Amino acid sequence: MNNVPTGAVVEKAVLLAGRAPSLHNSQPWRWVSDGSSVQLFSVHNRMLPATDTSGRQMTLSCGIALDHFHAAMAAAGWRTFVRRFPDPNRRDHLATVRFGPSRIVTTGDRDRADAIVARYTDRLPFAEPPGWDDFETILRTTFDPADAVLDILADSTRPDLARASELSAALRRYDSSYHAELHWWTGHVVGSAGIPREALTTPQEQERVTIGRKLPATGGEPRRPELGTDRSKILVLSTDADTPEDWLRCGEVLSRVLLECTLAGYATCPLTHLTELPGARGVVQKLTGRTMVPQVVIRVGTAPAHDEPAPTPRLPLADILRMTAPRS
Repeated sequence: MNNVPTGAVVEKAVLLAGRAPSLHNSQPWRWVSDGSSVQLFSVHNRMLPATDTSGRQMTLSCGIALDHFHAAMAAAGWRTFVRRFPDPNRRDHLATVRFGPSRIVTTGDRDRADAIVARYTDRLPFAEPPGWDDFETILRTTFDPADAVLDILADSTRPDLARASELSAALRRYDSSYHAELHWWTGHVVGSAGIPREALTTPQEQERVTIGRKLPATGGEPRRPELGTDRSKILVLSTDADTPEDWLRCGEVLSRVLLECTLAGYATCPLTHLTELPGARGVVQKLTGRTMVPQVVIRVGTAPAHDEPAPTPRLPLADILRMTAPRS
């Protein structure tokens, strides 16, 4: 057996990794394959500087893509060995991945890769996820708590979270750069990136999801009228510190959470606006009861089986992967 995957295997894995969620679907990643390893870089011209001033969400998104890549390679029969931030002189070089053949590909490996395609960000209200207690026990075994800690917030915290969401919006009410960025990336598609109008919500739907980011509203009849209020579980991922490596590792854990929830039949929606500004972030931190740094909030619930997700575009392979060795 070869000691490195073929170019075709790498290409397929990068395409799957490219389905990772990112801030306003900006897709801020680039991969380079030299035939023996694959390097992951962040793409700063896809960073949203008014919204993501530090690049935290850009790096978090790349962490999700990195774990998606791991899942895709596992399903193809390859173990991955990751060195994060291998070059201290290039902070955009987030990871170098090397490979070894797997002894076996499990059904779980294949299912997790399939979940990458099935997963999507659902901004509509959710019903409560059935069987949550048993699922939570399993979920906590799928990642290393040294990378990020998972908290499940009580339903009683919803009013505080809603106020934190409103605070975040109010603090940016007159921020013209933020609003210009928001409107550029949402409601239409530019170069296979951005959020299409079909994936946005109506004003009435936004009222039922009180902790969601205030994106431009779309028209039409409100969907899921049977769900008067959002009944999702609210998850928070926190890290010990707030460094780029913490962001990257937290993104990898977020990928595990999203994919495991998808495998369980749950709908998900990551929320980062609640951790963008110190005021709202402080509220989330207080609700976790920890001194750790909250990085992302995630809604998890169930959506009606008949709902069809709006297709969200993805960049073509040529825009996210460069092969520097002959394709075998």
